[in-house]
Amino acid sequence: MSATPLEATRRPALGAVLLLAATSFCWGLNWPVMKLALAGIPVLPFRALCLLAAGPAMLAIAWLRGDRLRLPPRELRQVVVAALFNITLWHLFTGYGVSLMPAGRASIIAYTMPAWATLLGVLFLGETLTPSRAAALVLGLAGIGALLLPDLGAILAAPLGAASMILAALCWAVGTVVMKRFRWTGSVATLTGWQICIGGLPILAAALVTGPFPGLAHADPGTLAALAYVVVFGMILGQWGWFEVLTRLPVTRASIGTLAIPVIGAVSSVLLLGERLGTAELVALVLVVAALALALRPAPRR
Repeated sequence: MSATPLEATRRPALGAVLLLAATSFCWGLNWPVMKLALAGIPVLPFRALCLLAAGPAMLAIAWLRGDRLRLPPRELRQVVVAALFNITLWHLFTGYGVSLMPAGRASIIAYTMPAWATLLGVLFLGETLTPSRAAALVLGLAGIGALLLPDLGAILAAPLGAASMILAALCWAVGTVVMKRFRWTGSVATLTGWQICIGGLPILAAALVTGPFPGLAHADPGTLAALAYVVVFGMILGQWGWFEVLTRLPVTRASIGTLAIPVIGAVSSVLLLGERLGTAELVALVLVVAALALALRPAPRR
């Protein structure tokens, strides 16, 4: 059966921290590797293949953990809405965004999500916009500005990459608010597995209609290796590691640990893809990490 909160507090913290570090590394490296895969596989078939493998794998993991796989009928509509934003739109926008702009910049923009989620939480969940969260929102927007302003002319000429990543971050934020708004009875692993399966269906249908599927005609061994990494490490093991971390560490501490992901994404993009890491990228990285640290900082005790 899944671990209870009391059981989770008794587990060794060191193992959880090491697992969080490994998960962050897998997800950070996933950004440049995904760009390598997209060089030989069209976006729709690539995303369809990833989701087709990850969804059933996540449900299998949930079943092995002893979680109940059946969704209550009253929660089905909410799961479909969450899947639309967390899976369908997120994977479409990030897939096109990474294919149209440097992977390091794409990862930085994607992890502005907590700033957008803070604003949406105030509007739709009645949460209080504390000074630290307001500062986080300003810093996140400033990070986007620092990243995009130096190349504003090129972006205006071909703005789809940056726009796709901003929309991806917004969709992730909307999906997060949807998940927070409802009281779920299923485990996190089960909910995520069903979201991947449900949200992946429109992408799979689009890939089959537009064809050819699976789109591997021009995929060389390097492209196939990149695809395998994204499926195994970026989605299956990464998601499993994240859920395991959540059973052992407080959510706030685990979330702050993900701040390493855009840093790893930017640095690994320099090493694997030869992307430039100039002053604008460093400034944006610092601002976004500061924004995330403020947005995810636990409330002070009274």
